[in-house]
Amino acid sequence: MSDDDLYRRGVGVMLINHQKLAWVGRRIDNRDEAWQMPQGGLDEGEEPWAGALRELEEETGIAPRLVEKLADHPQQLRYDIPDAIASSLWGGKWKGQLQDWFLARFLGSDDDVDIVTEHPEFSHWQWVEPHLLPELIVPFKRDMYRTIVEGFADHL
Repeated sequence: MSDDDLYRRGVGVMLINHQKLAWVGRRIDNRDEAWQMPQGGLDEGEEPWAGALRELEEETGIAPRLVEKLADHPQQLRYDIPDAIASSLWGGKWKGQLQDWFLARFLGSDDDVDIVTEHPEFSHWQWVEPHLLPELIVPFKRDMYRTIVEGFADHL
């Protein structure tokens, strides 16, 4: 028996540039220096890759035409939200997120990135070595980020 219905369905993108560095943004809503890759919830009936492209554009301003999908992560990944913040996120409806992750190549230039979006989520952004990703994310997502990096290691 699965408890997948306790998790919000979502997607994430590890976007790499031509140097194989990964894109991360610094969260506006976190007092700590928390950096993350683009991710978010799926809309009703939305296919995961389409949702990933939508989230990427909403969060980074990067148009889908500037993105080439390289790989799907071999498994769906999940994380649990800490009890201290669970009631304030998503109205307390979900225990965490169950996500599909994709590795994609950025075909544009840094000038194509615009985090000043309609509903900004990031205050800053940068390209980082993929192996550093687990140390940049909030602690409750670190194991998931390690799994993401391991799952895409052959492409990095």
